[in-house]
Amino acid sequence: MSTFQLNGKTVTVEAPPDTPLLWALRDNFGMTGTKFGCGAALCGACTVHMDGVATLSCVMPIGAIIGRSITTIEGLSGRVGQQVQRSWDKFQVPQCGYCQSGQVMAAASLLSRIPEPTDADIDDAMQGNLCRCGTYPRIRIAIHDAARKLKVAK
Repeated sequence: MSTFQLNGKTVTVEAPPDTPLLWALRDNFGMTGTKFGCGAALCGACTVHMDGVATLSCVMPIGAIIGRSITTIEGLSGRVGQQVQRSWDKFQVPQCGYCQSGQVMAAASLLSRIPEPTDADIDDAMQGNLCRCGTYPRIRIAIHDAARKLKVAK
């Protein structure tokens, strides 16, 4: 049994400790915004926040998250998360949309750590999040827009 915080609520899941967090989120808690892409930590579709840090849930065993705080796209809130989502909409970042929850989670984590990221910061933070549709230029524009809006709103 593993007990942790999920989107601000204490939850317990009964599953083997090597069960990937991704499957516990989807199968046990109905958090289907977190996507299965590759299952090998190569695409980023499964990105969630663990204690505020972007984490790939497909390779994170639930035995390693006991007592930790997990935030999924369904629970992303606050100034940074909301602004990233508004900027994503403004610049029509998603095409097929499959990777976008992971992209948004990675971008929100980046902006929480680095409020005014450079292109190199964005490249570094987003390098593990793949987009088959190739919306990388719009992703970068949306992250810069969110950073500007967050700076102005301070």
